[in-house]
Amino acid sequence: MSMKYKVIIDPQAKLDLKEIFIYVAVNDSIRSANKLIDALEETRSKLERGHIPPELRPTGIKKYLEIHYKPYRIIYEIEKNIIYIHCVIDGRRNIQEILSNRFLR
Repeated sequence: MSMKYKVIIDPQAKLDLKEIFIYVAVNDSIRSANKLIDALEETRSKLERGHIPPELRPTGIKKYLEIHYKPYRIIYEIEKNIIYIHCVIDGRRNIQEILSNRFLR
């Protein structure tokens, strides 16, 4: 990133990461789960290259951005020099429903 950002991970996004870790650990291995979480953490360095999630475009909400890592989507917003990570979602899930529940309440 060209400027230094402070990254704050929302409690819901932390829960998302925990659920992803548990799912991968149970269905593959703890080692694979650790590698995936590490890779998702590294993806944070690419946050400045995000785009508006397609599911939010029709709503007119433009403050949220996303980046992808494999099937996972990291949804966040940038305010001044702070990045707020709101979600880490498996892209194979019903993203429209998840985003509606979290952002359109």
